Amino acid sequence: MMQSSELDALIDLSARVGADPALVQGAGGNTSLKDGDTLWIKASGLWLMNARAGNMLVPVRLSTLLAAVAEDHPSAEKAQEHVIADLNPSGLRPSIETTVHGLLPQKVVVHVHCVETIAIAVRADAEAVLAERLAGVPYAFVPYARPGLPLARAIAARVKSDTTVLILGNHGLAVAADTVADAEALLRDISARLRQERRAAPSPDLDALSRLAVDSNFRLPDDEALHGVATDLASCRIAASGSLYPDHVIFLGKGVVIAGPGETAAAVAARLETELQPPTPLILFPGKGVLVARDISAGAAAMARCLVDVTSRIPESARLRIFTDAENGELLNWDAEKYRQQLNAAKTASVQ
Repeated sequence: MMQSSELDALIDLSARVGADPALVQGAGGNTSLKDGDTLWIKASGLWLMNARAGNMLVPVRLSTLLAAVAEDHPSAEKAQEHVIADLNPSGLRPSIETTVHGLLPQKVVVHVHCVETIAIAVRADAEAVLAERLAGVPYAFVPYARPGLPLARAIAARVKSDTTVLILGNHGLAVAADTVADAEALLRDISARLRQERRAAPSPDLDALSRLAVDSNFRLPDDEALHGVATDLASCRIAASGSLYPDHVIFLGKGVVIAGPGETAAAVAARLETELQPPTPLILFPGKGVLVARDISAGAAAMARCLVDVTSRIPESARLRIFTDAENGELLNWDAEKYRQQLNAAKTASVQ
């Protein structure tokens, strides 16, 4: 792998950003550095917070990737077909969002799932809110498109030569600069500009939740903050409206599962089975709190916390852009996301 002070700086930034749940959750987010015709980008399914622990960057041939995007070639959807094999002995696959990084001409790109950004990017009036918050910033708002070739097409249609910030509808934030230090400064600036007040959530009813968990495969979460999405009824209603961003769908499933009046965790699980619905890692009990599956994966636990952090920042009166059934389905059935799901399942563990 290329060794340079900028690469070392990118790895350090990746670890710091990855350890901040307000910016990155689980295996989400990615960083990259261009070195001539080589794009070094985070591997799919790996966690940015572990950047210092070992190799996580994959070399991609930038010229062939961009040619594939320009030609609408199917290989633009599979960045692994543009990997420089001789420089990738570990066989890692590049991020599913490699095209986002390739389309921005700056040397360094940092893409995060910033909760402040997502809480605005899911709103129907996102463009108006952003125009006020980001006045003077060379940014582009890109309406939601599935990561991969659809998103690449959408970015290409909106990005300009001076664009340094992308707000991705129902998705997240990308910043670009010619040095790692400048990229980090821009990331902090945009995150601060988009900061919003969050609603405080009432305390959970732990005794009631413990009773509701009896004779089930569900338990109290290790992170007590997860209860906020259910104890704050405004957040609960927002969560109940449907899926809002891709990683929610991938790691928590379509929408959320909410217990009915008097329904126990065991009863919810039986209902899902009867309805031929997949098992859920998370059940919301309105006004009481949440229960999580005993074997909840690290990725799902991280996304449950993201759900709390995003919904609590969305005004109760805001109109939202909810994923359609077709959009949920294309994420769940996309081969690149199935690969990430497999990696996540292999790392199943309880998370504090």
